[in-house]
Amino acid sequence: MATTGEPLIGIIGGSGLGEALSTLGGEAVEVDTPFGKPSAPIFLAKVGDQKVAALSRHGKGHLLNPSQVPYRANIWALKSVGATQVLASAAVGSLRQEIAPRDLVVCDQVIDKTFRRPSTFFDALAVHVELAAPFCPRLRAALIEVGRKSGHTVHEKATYVCMEGPQFSTRAESELHRSWGADLIGMTVMPEAKLAREAELCYALVALPTDYDCWQPHEAKDQGELLKEIIGNLREATDRGLNLMRQTLPRLAPGAQGLPACHCQSALALGLWSDKSMIPETEKQRLGLLLRKYL
Repeated sequence: MATTGEPLIGIIGGSGLGEALSTLGGEAVEVDTPFGKPSAPIFLAKVGDQKVAALSRHGKGHLLNPSQVPYRANIWALKSVGATQVLASAAVGSLRQEIAPRDLVVCDQVIDKTFRRPSTFFDALAVHVELAAPFCPRLRAALIEVGRKSGHTVHEKATYVCMEGPQFSTRAESELHRSWGADLIGMTVMPEAKLAREAELCYALVALPTDYDCWQPHEAKDQGELLKEIIGNLREATDRGLNLMRQTLPRLAPGAQGLPACHCQSALALGLWSDKSMIPETEKQRLGLLLRKYL
């Protein structure tokens, strides 16, 4: 599918926010990619004056578990409709007492423990993008700036451990992650952030803590009541996260001033290591959306 002809801001909704994205309305667009269909149709809509391309990570009805999400197709689809920046959300467990359920977290680091998911677009050539800062500093600065005025607790940095799942952690694993200095545990930011960098998209994550991971034993209560509490936390964090994103969008419009520079949208300039003359023509055609400006 061709791009819309103007830059869009992509929004990826995880647990909770994925359903909330349906309230944006707009036009549902089916997209085909070299990596299959994305999780769901892309919704092209307007939030205020800003055009956005919204995608539910887990698909309609939340039928895709974290290992089944077609991350490559999702990122490709957003880029193909014109997205140059992506704001994503994800439900997480907190590994720190000071990060409470219903807080919001603008993550700055990731530890990737996934092992079942394709993590690159480039299976037939060598591409090594820089990932020391896995989240775009410009998008993070905009979210933090808005978060400080939100009236809610917005943590300005955190390390997210991305586990494979779909089962939750054992207590021993939870304690191990804490010993690493990690702050959050979740299942979806990888390889999403890696693929966004390969696709030269600015990408930032708003994490939505729903509970303390199992390092902190839950107070004795009925399991049904516990689940009800977690769902309530997710709904409240989702509302806060969506509001934070809405208010951040004007700061990301073309020409917005006062944010730090980033190199996300030129990540392949130094990342493409293969001899360009030897890249198969079929691969040049297949991955033209990503490679065209370098060939």
